[in-house]
Amino acid sequence: MEKRARGVKPSVNQTLNQTPQQAPLAPRKERRPSMFEKEAYAQILRERLRESIHDVQYVEPPFDDSIADIGKEWKSALAKLKFANSYRMEPLKKFQAHSVETKVQQILTESLKDVKYDDKVFSHLSLELADRILLAVKEFGYHRYKFIIKVLFIQKTGQAINIASRWIWDVAWDSWVAAKHEAESYVALVLVFALYYE
Repeated sequence: MEKRARGVKPSVNQTLNQTPQQAPLAPRKERRPSMFEKEAYAQILRERLRESIHDVQYVEPPFDDSIADIGKEWKSALAKLKFANSYRMEPLKKFQAHSVETKVQQILTESLKDVKYDDKVFSHLSLELADRILLAVKEFGYHRYKFIIKVLFIQKTGQAINIASRWIWDVAWDSWVAAKHEAESYVALVLVFALYYE
């Protein structure tokens, strides 16, 4: 190789004698198959289990023909809201227990007006009530509050019962509400815990 002095331009003869070297073209990579494609599902499993002792012969994908739609719904369900740090140590609107208690009591009496005790029905009814109460409480617009809803159905058989809950929370902003509906054969108790999330 020739050494050149700084600031000296190469002559025309030197530049003409050199042939421009082209970078070798890299082979194109094949597109990775998606796990939502029916044909590629078995191939992906084989690649993942290649180093193990298992030999995958055939895999029945657990989806129907609408794989693309399921993928979109699945990805959107995983999306989470990310809040920027507001440096706010207190809520914009404090949780008002009396207004929430009135709404929860109203939902409880409407839902259980003509319901008789049945343990099989109450297992589903407790989940439905919890979802309905959660939606009603969220409509109040308490931002940065997390809500925990407990729905308990207790059959009346002459027994005594104690219910206790313990939490570590901020006494200034966190609160809770209880609502009760009593019928001949059972007692329904709803507990709503509102926890402020800074």
